[in-house]
Amino acid sequence: MNDALRGLERQLIHPGTKGLALQQPLRQDEIAALGLNVLDGRLSYPVAVLRQSTLDHNIAWMREFVERADALLAPHGKTTMSPQLFQAQLDAGAWAITLATIPQLRVAHRFGVKRVLLANQPVAMADIESLAALLRDEADFQAWVLVDSSAGAARLNQVMQQMAPQRRLPVLVELGAQGGRSGVRGADAAPELAREIHAASHLSLAGIEGYEGLWVGADRADDLRRVEDLLAQMVELTRRCDAQGLFDGEEILLSAGGSAYFDFVARAFAGLGDTSRPLRRVLRSGCYLTSDHGFYHGLQQEMRTRHDASFRHGLQPALEVWAMVQSRPEPGLALLTLGKRDASYDIDLPRPLSWHRPGETAPRPMRDTRIVKMNDQHAYLELPPEHPLRVGDLVATGISHPCTTFDKWPLMLLTDDHYRVTGAINTFF
Repeated sequence: MNDALRGLERQLIHPGTKGLALQQPLRQDEIAALGLNVLDGRLSYPVAVLRQSTLDHNIAWMREFVERADALLAPHGKTTMSPQLFQAQLDAGAWAITLATIPQLRVAHRFGVKRVLLANQPVAMADIESLAALLRDEADFQAWVLVDSSAGAARLNQVMQQMAPQRRLPVLVELGAQGGRSGVRGADAAPELAREIHAASHLSLAGIEGYEGLWVGADRADDLRRVEDLLAQMVELTRRCDAQGLFDGEEILLSAGGSAYFDFVARAFAGLGDTSRPLRRVLRSGCYLTSDHGFYHGLQQEMRTRHDASFRHGLQPALEVWAMVQSRPEPGLALLTLGKRDASYDIDLPRPLSWHRPGETAPRPMRDTRIVKMNDQHAYLELPPEHPLRVGDLVATGISHPCTTFDKWPLMLLTDDHYRVTGAINTFF
């Protein structure tokens, strides 16, 4: 643990910290000693909680998966942007942390991450200069970036030549697909870009990259076909570039694998035969760490149908957002202290999981209820008119898409399986 990580545990958290009802400053590492329990009603609701045992389970499950797949894991850190969670993933064997922007990369570096895969093509000169300065000044820091155009490669090469002339920047050609996101299109354009990078004075062609997770529509058969097509093109491009002697480093990186189809990626990459130098197959799932109760839960349930019993106890939801009933203005309506400032709503609205009356033994499942709308600070919970839920009761919600819940919480609480608060993690968005 580096000094910056230790500093997070020693920092003061102050009254007004979201989720905690503090009356005076408190060191973060003293939270557990308060004896708080989410079910007691003594927190400031809403509160986002991470169940520690589920985090541990998901980390261990993914570690076993990548080992069986003969792959490496570079989890996408933009999901959580939490230094403590980065460290937990690295401690469990993650090869690197994937990030999306140079500011994110800088955060990771500050908290001790030494190997980063930037799954984006940096284009702002200020960002490229920031990266080049870091590579120039930190000999033990490694970074790989993506390129999908001649213009992008030229910008990177220019700044590296000016600011870090002693190092070549390892880049991966990003292969895209028609109608997709970024990435070079076409069987001929990608090898031509690879040749340009190979010829650049301060770039090094390190591998091939793609992102297959965009296709999650209603036509699942078509989605899976497009996923497999892109992966096949990536494998063929890798083979072609290797045959032409375009890779410059001691190894070749082949990377894809969001949180929806990493099993397809592992299978496709395993089909690439011998290469001229060692091949690193790098998966980049980020949402595996917490999963969710909606979007990714459904995709992982689908994944289980493609595999044997080893997937039955797969990834589990670790993240919940708890709210309090603020108002029961109508028989079939409860207003919760939970809104768009607190939980993701970009894919689905939060899902009621259970409810609890402080002082009672255990939460009870929520049935025949749904959140139908959210404002900034309120959620509209529809429920049967006779439901006993009343003002002051607690409601646990599951979210759909963890990325856009984490960015709403500078501090999240860790709990055990009985919702006793055992610590906290920080985020940096």
